[in-house]
Amino acid sequence: MDDIVKQAMAKWPNVPDCYGWLGLDARGNWYMRDDQAQASGHFDSGKPGAKGSLLQHEKLIDFIARNYSANDAGFWYFQNGPQKVYLELEATPLVWRVSAEGLIHSHTGALAHFQQCFVDERGWVYLETDIGFGLVHTQDTIHVAKAIEIQQWPVEEVLLSDLPRRFGYQTSPTRALKIT
Repeated sequence: MDDIVKQAMAKWPNVPDCYGWLGLDARGNWYMRDDQAQASGHFDSGKPGAKGSLLQHEKLIDFIARNYSANDAGFWYFQNGPQKVYLELEATPLVWRVSAEGLIHSHTGALAHFQQCFVDERGWVYLETDIGFGLVHTQDTIHVAKAIEIQQWPVEEVLLSDLPRRFGYQTSPTRALKIT
């Protein structure tokens, strides 16, 4: 976490949390969700406009990535100064990029070490690593397939509906906490 964020938290300890305004899609992209996007539906609904606006400002994206974390209840958030901005997740809290050499990095840039591979009923591929659980980016499933094929990475079949409970994350604090 950035020092400036820690200082802001100490200076303003009672800033209310923010819900519904930031989303992470299945490809590791951040979306700003204004009132109109939120009114269009849940982030993962697939409804036009519900995701909001794709963030493209590199320094803002880096700042979010450095200050991205989870609470004990499995809700992921971006610590924006003294305020927690809770995330709406399209899939999982982490999205993995996997290189041809088998190196694993999260969408935030953190290096991870393989522990287990999973495939759900849709054919989506997930990895459990030393830093958490997440979905493999669609462009990198070919590298995971090679590791599975040579039996370098064991794979387990899972049900999509079991993933949040099993791996301790929540996809939507607004739905779980009934926030409008």
